[in-house]
Amino acid sequence: MTLKNIFLAFGFISLASFPAQADILPLSSLSNYLNELRTVEAEFTQISMDGSLATGSIYIKRPGRIRFEYDAPNEALVLAAGGELAIFDPKGDAGPETYPLSKTPLGLILADDLDLARERMVTAHRFDGTSTILGVQDPAHPERGKIALIFTGPEPQLRQWVIEDQNGDQTVVVLNDFVTGNELGDSLFNIILNTKRRENR
Repeated sequence: MTLKNIFLAFGFISLASFPAQADILPLSSLSNYLNELRTVEAEFTQISMDGSLATGSIYIKRPGRIRFEYDAPNEALVLAAGGELAIFDPKGDAGPETYPLSKTPLGLILADDLDLARERMVTAHRFDGTSTILGVQDPAHPERGKIALIFTGPEPQLRQWVIEDQNGDQTVVVLNDFVTGNELGDSLFNIILNTKRRENR
């Protein structure tokens, strides 16, 4: 599975066990929680369909910026900034493949305001006994993919999401050591600067 396929389409599945909560988290609580997340730092574990694992660090600065920094020996990098999504494949050229952020599901969660009340925005809202699962899509362009976010706790805590490519292959991203509210420098997300750094390694 290529990095390009992973980040261009999102789907959902729930497969982690977390402490039980009483009931489904309401959409109003999820909407408030997501829109209050301005900066995020976390460690992630990515689980692919073939069972392979990759780890790394994720940084989010809303609106419009995200960084997936994979640990060695992978050394892949995915950035979003300035309306673009840039995917640096360590097996390819130093320069990234770029796509309009608005044409990927990442654009939804990186928007300044995620309006869950929009018609056909929410594709799933269910409780599996331990977690609330929220599926979201762009109502105007459902073909661009879906995002499923998985929350636990009586107050929303984002635990994971799952990615599904156009072939139906799914990749789980589990978040750990989740920290919000820290200052994050813009250089973390600068596509041109990070391209130059990778060219000079």
